[in-house]
Amino acid sequence: MKRFACLFGSVCLILSGPQYATASAEPEAVKISQFSGKPVPRFESLRYTAVHGRKGPSTDHEIVWRYERQGLPVLVVKETRNWRQVRDADGDETWVQARMLTETRHVVMLEKTILRKRPNELSRGVASIQEGVVAELERCEEGWCRLKAEKFKGWAPKQALWGIETRTGGL
Repeated sequence: MKRFACLFGSVCLILSGPQYATASAEPEAVKISQFSGKPVPRFESLRYTAVHGRKGPSTDHEIVWRYERQGLPVLVVKETRNWRQVRDADGDETWVQARMLTETRHVVMLEKTILRKRPNELSRGVASIQEGVVAELERCEEGWCRLKAEKFKGWAPKQALWGIETRTGGL
């Protein structure tokens, strides 16, 4: 009887396997928030130098984090009318008031990176940017992103940045 159950289970897995492979290969459906009309999840950035992260979506909830970095990218994972639940590059989640965020895109360097003149590993280096630096994102193409970090502009490999891919924003 055990053999039959094992064989039956194996046949079911084999027959249903292609169905699972097809489903995961398809792109994830975009969810549009009823509150902002924007996709969730999405990246935004902190508008101010000091932003309080709260335990829940109101000022009645305790402050659990104080962000002190204007431009820091955060992943918006949930929304209410005036509040956004955000995840930072360390994976911490808090609620911030929607007005504390801006759509201006920024990224955080995941490692020390050379900004290059062109989107090419052989291109001349423009600046060396340290891990943890926040830079303004201009655009991305073919595995590279054009950034502005203080007075420097250049290209960095996409994999060296946090704040680009919502799929990998979950850490």
